[in-house]
Amino acid sequence: MRLTSAFAMLAALVLLAAGPASAQGFKFEQPGASDAASKAEEDAKQNRIAQELSTPCRAELKGKKIMLIIGEMQSNGYVTAQQQNYGPHYEAINGRLRGLGLLTFSPDEIRRQIAQAEIDAYFKNDPDKALSAARRLGASFVLRGLISKEAVPSIIVAVNTVTVNFGFTLTGANGRIISDVNASSSSYSGTDVSRMALTLVNEQIDEVVAKLYGDYCRNAAPVSASKAAKK
Repeated sequence: MRLTSAFAMLAALVLLAAGPASAQGFKFEQPGASDAASKAEEDAKQNRIAQELSTPCRAELKGKKIMLIIGEMQSNGYVTAQQQNYGPHYEAINGRLRGLGLLTFSPDEIRRQIAQAEIDAYFKNDPDKALSAARRLGASFVLRGLISKEAVPSIIVAVNTVTVNFGFTLTGANGRIISDVNASSSSYSGTDVSRMALTLVNEQIDEVVAKLYGDYCRNAAPVSASKAAKK
């Protein structure tokens, strides 16, 4: 009898101990929770892209040429802008712009008609040389891409966390800002900044170009209106 009573008391204690935990709604994380969150995030991204791409765009804007130039900020603050170093970046960005019906220049077209000093002028805020270059090339708009990086010591592993930022500024040939979009990505072992920037482009360019396109269609003034404003 005593042994039976002991077992009965033990069973009662187990039930009592389990009661509060059950009452608090304790449960293990569902295996698919992270997948659901990732899907929700991707769906939200696609909705943002679709919204920007649905922006009404005047036909005359589709016929204006956009000059893309890319530079990379060095540790000393100097920007190198040798366009031949960014062929894959050009292909990814120009390809998507053209897919939306916008006209762009190839890197070869830019190098043949614009001196390196004039390309550098865009990254040195020299408006006179920049405007002269845009006119000679016949560009109505300029899309400037600037790659920069920041290395921060990691508290998790014994290496720096390298964050690469790719900023895109779309302006009229006169320098008026139409759109300003940034994309960034971090790596624990990244040392090849250009390669990291290309990875960043491939991962985020769809949303970046969608935002640039939406701003372009909303904010780029018709040429006739720009000339009237100057008068």
